[in-house]
Amino acid sequence: MAEPAIRLRKVHLTLGQGRGAVHVLKGIDLDVARGESVGIVGPSGSGKSTLLMVLAGLERADTGEVEIAGQPLQGLSEDKLAAFRGRHIGIVFQSFHLIPNMTALENVAVPLELAGHRNAFERAEAELRSVGLGARVSHYPGELSGGEQQRVALARALAPEPALLIADEPTGNLDADTGAQIADLLFAEQKRRAMTMVLVTHDKTLAARCGREVAVRSGEIERDGFAPARASAVPEPMVAEAAR
Repeated sequence: MAEPAIRLRKVHLTLGQGRGAVHVLKGIDLDVARGESVGIVGPSGSGKSTLLMVLAGLERADTGEVEIAGQPLQGLSEDKLAAFRGRHIGIVFQSFHLIPNMTALENVAVPLELAGHRNAFERAEAELRSVGLGARVSHYPGELSGGEQQRVALARALAPEPALLIADEPTGNLDADTGAQIADLLFAEQKRRAMTMVLVTHDKTLAARCGREVAVRSGEIERDGFAPARASAVPEPMVAEAAR
């Protein structure tokens, strides 16, 4: 394998202190190639979402090595880590995490401005159009459906053109039809941009669309296998506006 997009070696993480301490990650080793899609699965409490947070630099490993796009994260200050994340890592959460008093356009553009990107609002509008929300840029999150809010969150994650896209239960708060639309969009954008994508999901169908599936149990990797080649390409998302 060439230099991987993700490289983890002997990663341990304990959350909490004293009697409440929980050893969440127990010696995780993981390599993910550039452009690969990986689905992380496992029961609730297995450590899979915590693993994503370590990859995103939102949790720091107690011991071990975490390297993203060739950059070791363990030695970075909080400011440098935040700057690195803003340039190289896009994150989509189950609960959208949009700012309620900002429009869809502002939710995408303001993080770009803070990260020093030029033409932040033009770029944000282009990303919102690419996810089917060209007519909804001036709407606030409370005026959008759940599927539309997740599209805004995806546009925000994609706007910096990250090398790595991380998604934590991206369809978990959506109905089946809307979730399928978001899944189509995720995989189409990952393919179009040749990004590395790692997602956590309880949805077996969504995990099966990834090129590789990693099963986590009790803080350890239980299984790591490549999915069989698929006969057809990932369908392109609808370019029409999201269904309400």
